[in-house]
Amino acid sequence: MTLLKTVNLVKIYSDGGVPVPAVRGVDLQVDEGEFVVIMGPSGSGKSTLVHMLGGLDTRTSGEIWLGGKRVDTLSESAWAVLRRRQIGFVFQFFNLVASMTVADNVELPALLAGATPGEARERREVLLGALNLAERADAAPAQLSGGEQQRVALARALANQPTVLLADEPTGNLDSRNTRDVLRLLGQVHKDGQTIVMVTHDARVASLADRVVSLLDGEIVDDGRIARRRKGNAGEVIELR
Repeated sequence: MTLLKTVNLVKIYSDGGVPVPAVRGVDLQVDEGEFVVIMGPSGSGKSTLVHMLGGLDTRTSGEIWLGGKRVDTLSESAWAVLRRRQIGFVFQFFNLVASMTVADNVELPALLAGATPGEARERREVLLGALNLAERADAAPAQLSGGEQQRVALARALANQPTVLLADEPTGNLDSRNTRDVLRLLGQVHKDGQTIVMVTHDARVASLADRVVSLLDGEIVDDGRIARRRKGNAGEVIELR
């Protein structure tokens, strides 16, 4: 079933009165449970597209549909409610709440989505455990390394069990060890049915996806499924080095 869809989506910025197209007539469909990676050179419109999908940037024209409902016409407050309940966001630069502990940063989205304190705490413990951060639950973001902060940001994005996870270069500032931790959790939640749309330059991330969509100058120039190498009866084999 199609979960997320855009129809002729366009974004044009104005630079000193001069129109600057960032996204040009993008038609994209993402099925429920699918992992789609968006790749392309800098300035190709990748981040702009993902930000529009989550209502963080307004479209110039076109349509955005989520779960069979058109959402691009929503007010800012309605978008905020939708993000709270159905959309998880991971950014390259973490965006954690500095005045809150790791535990509070992760629990808050679940509480805002309507979970009980007990449910939010249980979800937080599972996610932090999966990311080897359980012992850092009472720490402030400033006490964490960059890799730890990004893992907390991922846990926070998944805390409300979103309909779709949107991620903009989540491994862009991580070393190889922290990248592996993030990829391990992404692979697990995808296996459990999580729909993911992610911007990345990292081929290791792309290797986890079902599809890779390539953008150039704001347009989709390629949209292909990932071929998996099979080995005997062991199923799909993906090697991350």
